[in-house]
Amino acid sequence: MTTRIGISGWRYEPWRGVFYPTDLAQRLELDFASRAFSSVEINGSFYSLQSPESWASWRDATPDDFVFSVKGPRYITHILRLKNVLKPMANFFASGVLALGPKLGPILWQFPPFFRYDAQRFDEFLGLLPRDTGAALRLARRRDARMHGRSCLRIDESRPLRHAVEIRHTSFVSPEFIGQLRAHSVALVVADTAGKWPLLEDVTADFMYIRLHGDKELYASGYTESALDRWADRIRRWSRGDEPRDGQRASDEPPRARRTRDVYCYFDNDIKVRAPFDADRLMQKLGLERADQTFEFPARSSLRRARPATPLPPFRWRRPVKPRATRGTPRPRR
Repeated sequence: MTTRIGISGWRYEPWRGVFYPTDLAQRLELDFASRAFSSVEINGSFYSLQSPESWASWRDATPDDFVFSVKGPRYITHILRLKNVLKPMANFFASGVLALGPKLGPILWQFPPFFRYDAQRFDEFLGLLPRDTGAALRLARRRDARMHGRSCLRIDESRPLRHAVEIRHTSFVSPEFIGQLRAHSVALVVADTAGKWPLLEDVTADFMYIRLHGDKELYASGYTESALDRWADRIRRWSRGDEPRDGQRASDEPPRARRTRDVYCYFDNDIKVRAPFDADRLMQKLGLERADQTFEFPARSSLRRARPATPLPPFRWRRPVKPRATRGTPRPRR
């Protein structure tokens, strides 16, 4: 049983001089973050395919016992919306993610707020997900021709591969959906989004995946001591195979009994500024020690130097609204 508390991404300009020392070279930021936490989410893979060289550099910049969670491509979840995704899935696994080796943790598949639950489409997607790195390699070999010469098609050994799904539409609050995830041993992400999207705590796999985006204001609020105490209690229960009594669930069916569960928890709040400090405080509450005992975490007083963050842009993958044509409105030129 392993509990890992970490942060979502690591390269954010507002962190410099607050979490990162002012004189720290940017190329050393991952090294610094990986000494503070035992796991980090890789977000760049959500926006575009990363190069094999990038994956290898991230692997080499972190300690031996470090684990990355990897965000799956939005091209699959937001643009294609799970239609005809075999080749894009092969391209993703061919891009170099397998070069992480033993540092490859769960793969996160996040779905947009406009994506409604479709049982058949979801079942086909879950059936495509490789369950070990050997299966992922076989899938990667089915990549597009454009990936030739920019792929990594080797593994040192076959290891189990975990997947987690984060949903943002109320249609997923369904016992059928929970049953699907359990049938495929895929974790449902427990996502705290300040009430904007569903927060479900159904246990659907042998591990838990938690994303804390802010409990008062999405991406913009830090967590109070009492809020962190609450999350610490829930993590303790999940890690010993139990569940919170007041858990919010879509299904009344109990999960498969387990003596222990691994837990991955990532902070993605306060438009990234408070995230590392809240993650460190939660580690303290859980009694988790850093592997590097010489590492000195920045004092919380450094938060006073944080600059007001730039507001986030509107959700870029919201479906565009076509203007309603009216009589007398000229047609646009083609």
